[in-house]
Amino acid sequence: MKKILFFAVLLFTAISFGQTFTVSGTVTDAEGPLPGANVTQKGTTNGTTTDLEGKYTLSLEKGTHIIEFNYMSYTSEQHEINVENDQILNIQLFQKTESLDEVLVSAIRVDADSPITHSNLDAEDLEKRNLGQDIATQLNFLPGVVTTSDAGAGIGYTGFRVRGTGNQGINVTINGIPYNDSESLTSFFVNLQDFTSSVESLQLQRGVGSSTNGSAAFGASLNILTDAVSEEPYGEINNSFGSFNTRRHNVKFSTGLLNEHVEISGRISQIKSDGYIDRASSDLKSYFLQAAYKDDNTLIKAINFAGSEVTYQSWFGVDQATVDNNPTFNPAGAQYDNEGNLTGFHNNQVDDYKQDHYQLHWNERYDNNWSSQVSLNYTYGRGFFEEYVDDWFEQNVNFGNESSLAFYGLDDVTIGGETITTTDIIRRRWLDNDFYVASASVNYKDSSWDVTSGLYASKYDGDHFGEVIWARFASDSETGDNYYFGTGEKDEFSAFAKADFRISPQWSAYLDLQGRFITYKTDGINSDIEEFIVDENYNFFNPKAGLSYKLNESNQFYASYARANREPSRTDFENGDPQAEKLNDFELGWRFNTAKVKLNVNGYYMAYSDQLIPTGELDNVGAPIRVNSDSYRAGIEIDAAVAVTNKLSVMPNVALSTNKNRDFLFRRDGVLLNLGNTNIAYSPEIVIGNTIEYRPFENFRVSFLSKYVGEQYLGNIDCENSLLDSFFINDLNVSYELKNLSVFKSVVFNVLVNNIFDEKYVSNGYFFTFDDDFTVPGEITTVEGAGYYPQAGINFLAGATLTF
Repeated sequence: MKKILFFAVLLFTAISFGQTFTVSGTVTDAEGPLPGANVTQKGTTNGTTTDLEGKYTLSLEKGTHIIEFNYMSYTSEQHEINVENDQILNIQLFQKTESLDEVLVSAIRVDADSPITHSNLDAEDLEKRNLGQDIATQLNFLPGVVTTSDAGAGIGYTGFRVRGTGNQGINVTINGIPYNDSESLTSFFVNLQDFTSSVESLQLQRGVGSSTNGSAAFGASLNILTDAVSEEPYGEINNSFGSFNTRRHNVKFSTGLLNEHVEISGRISQIKSDGYIDRASSDLKSYFLQAAYKDDNTLIKAINFAGSEVTYQSWFGVDQATVDNNPTFNPAGAQYDNEGNLTGFHNNQVDDYKQDHYQLHWNERYDNNWSSQVSLNYTYGRGFFEEYVDDWFEQNVNFGNESSLAFYGLDDVTIGGETITTTDIIRRRWLDNDFYVASASVNYKDSSWDVTSGLYASKYDGDHFGEVIWARFASDSETGDNYYFGTGEKDEFSAFAKADFRISPQWSAYLDLQGRFITYKTDGINSDIEEFIVDENYNFFNPKAGLSYKLNESNQFYASYARANREPSRTDFENGDPQAEKLNDFELGWRFNTAKVKLNVNGYYMAYSDQLIPTGELDNVGAPIRVNSDSYRAGIEIDAAVAVTNKLSVMPNVALSTNKNRDFLFRRDGVLLNLGNTNIAYSPEIVIGNTIEYRPFENFRVSFLSKYVGEQYLGNIDCENSLLDSFFINDLNVSYELKNLSVFKSVVFNVLVNNIFDEKYVSNGYFFTFDDDFTVPGEITTVEGAGYYPQAGINFLAGATLTF
């Protein structure tokens, strides 16, 4: 009932009264009228489109307003007018020349008319909810997206899934440089601390998408463009506070263009949070620095961003009884006495990692048709996670050997005639890696053709090693000894060429061809103290093609096909003999666009051979264990933006899908069974989102955001014990901006109330099975179990941004 009342109040407030006048005119270019141009009142949903003669009429209340004029690839125009009577305002628009900042990602992005389904967010969109939560959390309300948070509040270790595919299947690039870890293939957003504050725009492509750098997109690709060059100097201070002792502080600045050519800008940030889950704290520090040279045809950027994260581990999850009775309980770092009584927790059971990124980009425009882009990158990552291995727990619950001295290459200890073979231990498992990238592309564009071709090369060197930093019985260990050491090397080269060809005013075609060539080698001993040798080469050909048909200014239809191939991850090799994945992706869509209604409908069928699907189980560092499966995903995605009134808009989206393994094999009670077609893990059949946005007056905005995620299996055997319940959460976001103050250019106040109806829910979990041959000797029984990650109830974040 309280939800119905909330919506009723919101809709009632949308009714407003006031004296109105009309602003009318004609929108043209150098050759004549422009039909279908959008004319909107800035900051509202009040708008219209021009007719076949380029004419428009817009109703406005008395007062001062800013009117925006937009049309396809033309430069937008804004005009401030004081409305006291009916007025005529004629506008001429000019063809837009692509900015040199946009050239940086043009090789991997698609435009609005491309036959590839996508969503765009710019800095203004992101600022609405940017109060310290990770990028993954801020994507939550895009179509088909499901987000997760280990700590339960969107800070720390987070992730997102698109079309049921998690971080390992989502290609992420920053300024065209791959961000996914080369070995795990995963994007760790915890290492992009407060990065949203330095993002100019991002594009999320669903499905295979266009050719990109790095590992292939098997569910989506996310490409991020960092801050553009600011022509005007500015300073900015952001502070926010919230539940679970969360606080975010940053300072941003730009010199503006010095001598009309040089800009230096930067940001420094700190985020801290205790987390919803016990001890799931985060201490995140980062900076972003940019030096740029710019003239009419050249843009050179030197970028350095880096950060450090110290997060208390919370990836262990809890069982259903704990979810019901003590949902914030965190078993990480638990310590027990010899009787099995819990005595406390290790206070430094943390993940401690630092990552530095150095990028150099050179964009050059030679004339109205030709441009090029060259990029270099070096990323240095290093850090560890520390773990307390409790002897009693390891011997009596895990039935493992990781508390034995022999596991660490240590001799047994004899005290008073008693031989000690196991002990409590604190260990650190380290990563130390270097990642080098060089890429270049050239673009030709005219009224009919938009052609880009490019080359990409990368090299990754990673060391994996472990050390014991304390033991109750230390034996003959020495400080700095490694109990395992292994390496990983990955070299990649790729080449691509893609073209958009405008066949006629109605028809356009898209073709994209890419070759990827990968060498992956490992050597040494892994963390299980086993020899780990991999020597694999992969040669992939990834073609893509599509057609678009523009029926009229409001309706466009498209169809596309894309092929993708992807190599296994290091964890896949550690857990079996994986095969490379193959995907054929078929997409069919319709776009409807008017000033009042924007609608996107997309259907897809994704046929996988040897898809590496998560089993639901996690390894001993919290990484998903995956197996190959022939499978498919099919669905329909719908998203819209509707201007209900001049002040009220609604932006719903829905994703419906079926996700199946074909003839899935599973060993139960010692017998290998063919289970037929089963549901793919972590793939809900329904995901719905909605945003209701109300602007009662200029600079004030209220948004009510809703997300429903249907039930999903945590495993692939359709076991009821692995079924994660559906959940429905709602957030409230309010912002107000004060402009042109005596000291500040603007002050923006933001309040975000998450899970406003205090829903008790779980967004993620894991599922495991094992063969029990101890209970009944000689008889194998399959035991099943699940773990869950409870999420926070009602919580809030509030902040202020001061710009001067």
